Amino acid sequence: MIGWLDGHVLHHHANGAVVLDVGGVGYEVHVATADEFLTGEPLELFIYTVVRADAILLFGFKTYADREFFEMLLVTPGVGPSTALAALRTMPTNELASAIEHGDAKRVGQIPGIGPKTASRIVLELKGKLGVVGEYTPAKSTPLRSSAIEDALRALGYSIPEIRQALGDVTLPDDESEALREALHLLRSQ
Repeated sequence: MIGWLDGHVLHHHANGAVVLDVGGVGYEVHVATADEFLTGEPLELFIYTVVRADAILLFGFKTYADREFFEMLLVTPGVGPSTALAALRTMPTNELASAIEHGDAKRVGQIPGIGPKTASRIVLELKGKLGVVGEYTPAKSTPLRSSAIEDALRALGYSIPEIRQALGDVTLPDDESEALREALHLLRSQ
């Protein structure tokens, strides 16, 4: 999985994606705010990769906290990557997180592609799980190294909240296979 890219902006697509030149390879990355990035400008993005039968899609975020928030939105039934990105294109992360924490389903429902039922479901699923007091702050700052462990655990069917709860204050070994074994042991013992 691709987790981070560092390159230069080559092109802006009308669909909100940018083409990022990374060492001579152009990656098309869907971003929340493509107009923020100037052509030729250096750019680092934290990437969320979606693999489908017909495509590999990359979603890029300026901060790891924004990527975590995007992943939290995906936990909600009925919210896919396109809808979650539309949410982040509609309002800033901290504003959306605040609306969720305050139970404002009407505000969340203003996002294109999200109706009243889905907005209520987002609030119901995520309220109290975002760690928001006023402004959005990620529930736990996860070192970039452990995102591979998190991705592996998600592939095994564990949800982000389950993973974060089990591994919240745990320092995992540097060896990824040992870290994955320890993480699985902690998750099973809950």
